[in-house]
Amino acid sequence: MALLGGTFDPVHYGHLRFADEVRRSLGLSELRLVPARLPPHRAGPAAAAADRLAMLHLAVSEFPGLVVDERELRRGGKSYTVTTLEELRGEDALRPLLLLVGADAFRGLPSWHRWQELFALAHLVVVARPGVALDEALPAPLAVERKARLTRDPAILLSTPAGAIYEQAISPQPISASMIRAQLERRNDGHAAVSALLPPAVLAYIDRHHLYSTPPDAT
Repeated sequence: MALLGGTFDPVHYGHLRFADEVRRSLGLSELRLVPARLPPHRAGPAAAAADRLAMLHLAVSEFPGLVVDERELRRGGKSYTVTTLEELRGEDALRPLLLLVGADAFRGLPSWHRWQELFALAHLVVVARPGVALDEALPAPLAVERKARLTRDPAILLSTPAGAIYEQAISPQPISASMIRAQLERRNDGHAAVSALLPPAVLAYIDRHHLYSTPPDAT
């Protein structure tokens, strides 16, 4: 089982194509998108949890193999990744678990809650952006873990429960949720600017519920 967490505020093709490409590259039958209720390392989402969840369910209909895992939205408090992995590990002690993280997030891993316990719970699949060298400027404790755990063999990810670090390159996806939100604040041409960046059903939901912009009749 593989997981990609995030606020998905809103979900867009950068998230979806990234997740689907990794799923296909590693031969995974399923990859779960896990929306966070309260992310520990950033400001709270702009859209309500119910709206972000609804948009995710609409979005994954375009991508067979991507599914939504709602556990962090159901759980109270901050959405700590280690807690989510503990829950999944409690469901099956031997099942391989893969946690996808971007290169930037990986570099910040020592700031995560109980970060060193992550390796006992899952493999880390670190997704590189073009031009980002994953072995440069790592915090010393993380550099030690990377050296000890790095594997070039993806078969290890599916034959053992946890503990490896695997680096996966993907096609560039220069899309960000913050950029989409900024465009949607522009009433006249915001939708046109983002129409190719997220699924049509998601954009229609955003328009119908007046997300990320002031309703036209607001005073």
